[in-house]
Amino acid sequence: MNTDWRSDLEVWLAPFLAALGHKAQRAMCPAYIAGLIGPGDRKSVQPMAARNGDIPYDRLHHFVSAGVWDSAPLEAALWRHADHLVGGERSWLIIDDTSLPKKGEHSVGVAPQYASTLGKKANCQTLVSVTLASREVPLMLSLRLFLPDIWTADPARLNRAGVPLEHQGSRTKPEMAIEEIDRLCAAGVRFGCVLADAGYGLSAPFRQALSARGLRWAVEIPRHQKVYSTDVELVFPARKRGPSRMHPVPDQQSVPAHKILETATWRRVSWRRGTKGGLAARFAAMRIRVADGPAQRIGGRTAQHMPGEEAWLIGEHRSTGERKYYLSNLSADTSLRLLAAAIKARWVCEQAHQQLKEELGLDHFEGRSWTGLHRHALMSMMAYAFLQSRRLTAVGRKKKSHRPTTTAQSASNTTGHS
Repeated sequence: MNTDWRSDLEVWLAPFLAALGHKAQRAMCPAYIAGLIGPGDRKSVQPMAARNGDIPYDRLHHFVSAGVWDSAPLEAALWRHADHLVGGERSWLIIDDTSLPKKGEHSVGVAPQYASTLGKKANCQTLVSVTLASREVPLMLSLRLFLPDIWTADPARLNRAGVPLEHQGSRTKPEMAIEEIDRLCAAGVRFGCVLADAGYGLSAPFRQALSARGLRWAVEIPRHQKVYSTDVELVFPARKRGPSRMHPVPDQQSVPAHKILETATWRRVSWRRGTKGGLAARFAAMRIRVADGPAQRIGGRTAQHMPGEEAWLIGEHRSTGERKYYLSNLSADTSLRLLAAAIKARWVCEQAHQQLKEELGLDHFEGRSWTGLHRHALMSMMAYAFLQSRRLTAVGRKKKSHRPTTTAQSASNTTGHS
């Protein structure tokens, strides 16, 4: 990064700083973000203050952990900026979560739980993340701490960590994701389709909440997710004795997703070009009805789910032999290539998670409080948005400088040298 980034940061932060009413806060915010962006292996408060030299540790620590200021205006400014850079009908809103491994048990939300970063259960914090992306350019919009049951069942522990009352109740990650999507929609953030991995895609309430809001979505599912053929009908089967049924039942049984795709036609599809050529895998897709309607007893089997929304069922066979399955409510005329591109676009959020940790110290915060963690996460997202803005500007300049000359310019240049 060239040396003028600090002056660029000062200009870029102007809309954000206007939301901070106190002069000291307007000074601390640039110092904190510059500390995250600047050199140094550790991006926790103490080493950042030591490298700065002009800002005492206690002032920087007070700003992020205990200062009285509202983060909502900074969030709003971040969302406006992200929407301006990558928002639109062709953009993706990607739901995921990322883990922050931690020692001890006092930091807010820390507990033994599945750590996506490590691929196993570990002592960590888990953040539900929302990323806006377009043209493979991600910007992180939201990072919200998930509280495991061991925390929500202990009010004293929640109070010691400063968890606000409205966040102390037990909530699933899909429920948290829907709340964040609602906030972003209310703020006018533009996107065309919501993407999520199987941790969210397996949740029928999550998918149904997206559809109820008129949103398009494409989500990963477990291979055993039950589905029906699109020609399923609801009937009242005849009964030899006893009263007739009060509710109709499907005229066919639901089957696991991987079973129904066994008879499908599989094609090799390339969804985009990578650094080593086209990225491709074998895909199949068919229209189905998701078995996620109300549960009832059907044909002697209890808790069978009725047919729900019609959607795409998509299968992916990777070159490694791994097989993945997805559902999407994209329109029935969507091509297989576009379906593949949608489900594969989700992986760009992992790039954002990695850069936030490796370059900007998202996982370096050493405080224990709810407020401190979320403010540190917000500063990290703002720092990342600044870097993405610079990268996009640099790419724009490079493209402009490499534009071929027009015929008229070429003729003029030739004449000048004759």
